[in-house]
Amino acid sequence: MTVTTSRIRIAAAPISWGVCEVPGWGRVLDAGTVLGEMAELGIRATELGPPGYLPRAPSELRELLSGHELDLVGGFLAVVLHENPGAALAEAEESAALFAACGGGMLVLAAATGLDGYDDRPRLSDAEWATLIETSGRIGEIAARHGLRTVLHPHVGTHAETEEEVERFLADSDLPLCLDTGHLLIGGTDPVELAKRYPERVGHLHLKDVRGELAEDVRAGRLPYAEAVGKGLYVPLGDGDVDIEAMVRFVDEAGYDGWYVLEQDTALSERSPEDLPKRDVARSLAHLGGIVSRLPAAR
Repeated sequence: MTVTTSRIRIAAAPISWGVCEVPGWGRVLDAGTVLGEMAELGIRATELGPPGYLPRAPSELRELLSGHELDLVGGFLAVVLHENPGAALAEAEESAALFAACGGGMLVLAAATGLDGYDDRPRLSDAEWATLIETSGRIGEIAARHGLRTVLHPHVGTHAETEEEVERFLADSDLPLCLDTGHLLIGGTDPVELAKRYPERVGHLHLKDVRGELAEDVRAGRLPYAEAVGKGLYVPLGDGDVDIEAMVRFVDEAGYDGWYVLEQDTALSERSPEDLPKRDVARSLAHLGGIVSRLPAAR
């Protein structure tokens, strides 16, 4: 199976194999298994995953990735942006240096709350929001010095989750967005309509599909996010309620030439079949391949 196409660049992320920074998230498969299965599926690039899952020494990381014929897209950095900017800037400096040293080009930034997990969200004051905007901009400057681009990732359980917060960030910051089709929908934003309103702000793409009824339960506060993931909130592309084809068609027609990252948040229990993530990613790849085959021959 191969995912090489002349039209789009497809990558993966360890979260699709249940690898997450949240304590107690679930069973974590070893890196050799995860990267090996990516390679077996024909994937040729990956995001890094949570800090500490893969080596932080550039030489070790380059060796590990090259052993699986994988390039590095970049990585996810969830840091507190609304207070103690120095700590966030130091983490960004370390991550940006690592990503750049290993060939990555993207720093995917999330406005963490400072709490464990993504189930609770304290409200920010206007002053804290202003600090968040300033700190994210300074992180963008740090990444740029390393040759990386920074995108803000609207994410459930962060300070950029709801449609109001996403719109506010777009108005107050000049950073582009990571359009994560799943997190945006859960937060109450139609990802396709957002892309249509702000095509020039689409800097990176995470493709997810979600079950709408569970997304609504999370949005309404009836179901904690982590519990919803365990109940199957995320499903292979084409099995949920996100219009993945409309998103791919629009960004392709708009000239987007970045990565299409398959990133289905997964939590594995001790009873989960070990090959479940690989099977689900394979189904997503097949669905995405069908969409790509139907794209117009030329932009």
